[in-house]
Amino acid sequence: MAGFWGKRKREEQDAADADLMRRAEMAIVAADERVRLTTDELDFAVAELGESATADLRNALDSVKTHLSEAFHLHQLNHDEIPDTPEELRTRNARIIQLSEWAEDLLEERTTVLQGAIEKVRRAPEVLERVRADRERLSLRVPAARDAVQRLATRYSPAALQQISGNPEEIEQLLSFAGHTADVSERRREAGQREQAGVALEAATESIRRAESLLDAIDSYEIEALRAESTLAAVVEDSRGDLVDARSGPQTPAVREAMVALEKALAELPAGGVRDDPFGALSRLRQANTELDTARERASRPVIPQTHVSHAVDDADRQLTVARSIISGHRGWIGADARTRFAEAERLRSEIPLGPIEEEARERTIAQARRVAALASEALQLAQNDIDSSRPNDWGGDGWGGGRGGGRGGGMGGGNMVGGMLGGLVIGSLLGDMFDG
Repeated sequence: MAGFWGKRKREEQDAADADLMRRAEMAIVAADERVRLTTDELDFAVAELGESATADLRNALDSVKTHLSEAFHLHQLNHDEIPDTPEELRTRNARIIQLSEWAEDLLEERTTVLQGAIEKVRRAPEVLERVRADRERLSLRVPAARDAVQRLATRYSPAALQQISGNPEEIEQLLSFAGHTADVSERRREAGQREQAGVALEAATESIRRAESLLDAIDSYEIEALRAESTLAAVVEDSRGDLVDARSGPQTPAVREAMVALEKALAELPAGGVRDDPFGALSRLRQANTELDTARERASRPVIPQTHVSHAVDDADRQLTVARSIISGHRGWIGADARTRFAEAERLRSEIPLGPIEEEARERTIAQARRVAALASEALQLAQNDIDSSRPNDWGGDGWGGGRGGGRGGGMGGGNMVGGMLGGLVIGSLLGDMFDG
């Protein structure tokens, strides 16, 4: 039976080795074919894009050819007259597969990168035609855009129009540049300078995109300005109502200051018929209105006295002091839980600032102080439990070393007790030696 299973295992290994050999042969053939195909593609890409744009693919081909020469050498060793062990064959075939698959992956990656660029080159005549058509179409919109800016200038201030007042001139410059670079692109392509032709075409396309964006900005500006005027009217009405309510509500210094600021913002609004900046006016009035709302909200909440904060912090400090004393005095007996609670309590306490606390931060500070106190209390309780479970049942009639349980043979003696209180293995060991005498 053992011979049968041994024979079957050898047959399975032989089949696996033969399959690995076939895979290696197929892989090296596929990789070599990919190299030949990519070489043809490189020649085409150079003709379309130029040497510079295709340098990465050329470098990849050189690297792949170098590594495939190793794979071919290994394959040759598999078929020479020198006998090979099965392990040598397996190692070579695995290496052949690795090199071949790497070669195909690298060439696939580099050729994919160039596909988009080649597609652009092929579509260059179509793109050029569209650039020129877009330039003519946008040029027809320029006079209306210029008229719109002039019309808006009679209604809004120069500051309000700053974002679009220069658009007509910039649009004309962009359209002129687009036409020029389109012509350059066409001439460079006809001269076989494909890379320069592509750069010029990209510049022309971007100029058209930018010009159209500036034209659309002029068209949408008037709509946005009218919307800002409508919103401003609503905010004015709301602000006046807020001022009425504020005068009858709690009058803290912050509320009174915010009321003055809002009244000033309302008074500074331009009269009807005056060229103004609805965007700036709306922004200033909204800010003043929001500050009054915030001040009134704070005033409606009772202010926590500083003394309450001080009491909470003092209580936390007292709890920390007690816990610190117990833990420091019995370090050898204190476990991880008590130490963790105490460390967290100290960390939170360090985040509480010294001195008076701002009104808006007092509630948060009190909550944090209470959390510190709670953690310190938990640490104290856990530490006490550790001490109770570690200390001997009888402290001994002689105080330090005498009484029941003294000595190494009788459980925890006085020396071990003092060692637990002081902490530290070295000190505990020394004291144990002293008392065992």
